[in-house]
Amino acid sequence: MDSTPVFRPLRHPDPPEHSMQQQLSARGLRAWRNAIFTIFALSGLSLATWVSRLPAVRDELGIDTLQLGVLIFCMSAGSVIGLIAAPILINRVGARVGMVGALLVVSIGLVLIGVGSDVVASAPVVGLGLALFGFGNGTCDVIMNVEAAAVEKQAGRTLMPLMHAFFSFGTVAGAGLGALASALAVPIVVHASVMAVVIAVTVLAVIRFVPAGAEADESASAAAASTAPLERERVPFRQRLIASLAVWKDVRLLLIGVIMLGMAFAEGSANDWLTIAVVDGHHQDNTVGAIVFWVFTASMTAGRIAGGPVLDRFGRVPVLRVSALLGVIGILLFIVSPLPWLAFVGTVFWALGCSLGFPVGMSAAADVDDPRLSAARVSAVAIIGYCAFLVGPPLIGLLAHEFGILGALLLILVLVVLAGLASPAARERRPSPVPAR
Repeated sequence: MDSTPVFRPLRHPDPPEHSMQQQLSARGLRAWRNAIFTIFALSGLSLATWVSRLPAVRDELGIDTLQLGVLIFCMSAGSVIGLIAAPILINRVGARVGMVGALLVVSIGLVLIGVGSDVVASAPVVGLGLALFGFGNGTCDVIMNVEAAAVEKQAGRTLMPLMHAFFSFGTVAGAGLGALASALAVPIVVHASVMAVVIAVTVLAVIRFVPAGAEADESASAAAASTAPLERERVPFRQRLIASLAVWKDVRLLLIGVIMLGMAFAEGSANDWLTIAVVDGHHQDNTVGAIVFWVFTASMTAGRIAGGPVLDRFGRVPVLRVSALLGVIGILLFIVSPLPWLAFVGTVFWALGCSLGFPVGMSAAADVDDPRLSAARVSAVAIIGYCAFLVGPPLIGLLAHEFGILGALLLILVLVVLAGLASPAARERRPSPVPAR
């Protein structure tokens, strides 16, 4: 185990009198935190709705693994565009409007996926739905993580693993409902449309608790900066762009990106291909595939709930190293297991192994002396992580066409090992010494 002392996050000092208006009341902060919890859960619910019915979509369209990989690429392409658009949307319309708009686009995408699968049996319609679904989720993912980092700084304590646990709560609920819908032979269009309505109505109900206007902008970009002026000067776009790109010169941040790359690739590949691997690789039916995905999401959730205390006890670096080892063992068990129950065990280890990589990477990226840089750094590693999360699955699809789905999963092992090797970059920042008077 790494013997380096663990430095707990310090509560930020109270702001000076002139910036008190920037601070939220305790009640307002709780409402803001709970709203972001809910948005994380809605994002997970939407993803699990798609993944749990993926084998059924394939069967309805009558396509092979390569063609399915092309469809998933439509989602990935939309997601990458969403990742790029997210910072622009934050600056243009704010986090509130950005997240609402993104989840409404996700809802429209889900409906189109259902219509394309069941009503018109058209792969192009499903591809369009997946592109919208991916764009909405990619946009929402960056904005909600930036907001989560801002809430964490305002609260003065670690909240990011719990934020991502709520994403996992959403995936657990979505996977369970998907397995039930599959067992009851509920049409995809009905299932997807109901989930779309739930997502749209819920985000419209909770978004009012997210701070709006200048307050939200300050929180998202400099929540803890006590020297921030009450009214910010309008910074020219060119200067904002240069400042945003400057964070990519930080080698430590790029290594944190490697951690995000490996762990997000492991999680994203499971989200899109685990059900197919169970059905095609281990020769189980669609309902068993959905149940195994539920096991994965439940294990992810458990890992993230336990993550906060474990990280406080042992520190980021040892936890990430053990996580990488668990992930490698789990993926190997899942691939080579001749027995279904061993594949279930492998699924649990796989999920636990990658459960903390993304939230720890987010917290590590935000862990800088100048909190005004946090938003740009969080956005940078979010882009790396979500590119892996979203571009990885189509790559697995292409490899699966050549080597089989189980053989294609071996690529994940290499990236998880790299994430483990890069784990020292996430080490807790030592507090700056207080100069003697």
